[in-house]
Amino acid sequence: VPLVKPGYLRPLVPETAPEQPEPWTAVMADIERVVMSGVTHWHSPRFHAYFPTANSYPAIVADMLSGAIACIGFTWIASPACTELEVVMLDWLGQMLGLPDSFLAKSGGEAGGVIQGTASEATLVALLGAKARTMHRVKQEHPEWSDTDILAKLVGYCNKQAHSSVERAGLLGGVKLRSLKPDNKRRLRGDILSEAMDEDIRNGLIPFYVVATLGTTSSCTFDDLDELGTVCNARDVWLHVDAAYAGSSFICPEYRYLMKGIEKADS
Repeated sequence: VPLVKPGYLRPLVPETAPEQPEPWTAVMADIERVVMSGVTHWHSPRFHAYFPTANSYPAIVADMLSGAIACIGFTWIASPACTELEVVMLDWLGQMLGLPDSFLAKSGGEAGGVIQGTASEATLVALLGAKARTMHRVKQEHPEWSDTDILAKLVGYCNKQAHSSVERAGLLGGVKLRSLKPDNKRRLRGDILSEAMDEDIRNGLIPFYVVATLGTTSSCTFDDLDELGTVCNARDVWLHVDAAYAGSSFICPEYRYLMKGIEKADS
């Protein structure tokens, strides 16, 4: 962990962007003096906080190739190779994790992975999908309600141990999000979720979104996905799985019992 204090960097660089080029040796000297002195070394064997970024030689080469090709992949025609490789490789990842075929693009349905910039962004995208689906359904059931009326009633749920990005997703999505107290093993269980939903329904609210965390960043706790999935499926509530911290462990078959019930998830 670096020993620098907040604000250390500004005095070390010019007040304005340089207008003249510098020799390569000067650039690299600045990297050592300015950047490396303030880098947290996530790859160090002595670093145990958060999680490793797991860089490898193949990953570094792949980053170089990606940067050199520099394609824009927002539509298929913008870069067919970029778009199709993303779809295929995410199927590979899904197969490695043991996901059901219903999550894979090769299944021929609506499934398939999309790379988001961060796990936080993925949680927000899932929330927005759940919000749109629920608003469409409620609008059909209550055509007299306005969008504002429906939004005021929507409520989502997560474990108090969930990542802070889940709470931020609720704020950005403009909906209520309840952080529920877990059991004595820090897991969110089906009965806890069901009781919270019943309470909210009695108060005129509409449960629409649940985040199950498989590997919390604070203690690597796994919510009971199977129980949560049963509750969500019975109530037509979108279930999103956040496995950003420990999901890679499911590549090992012996850890897949921790993702029991994954077929009940929406995302």
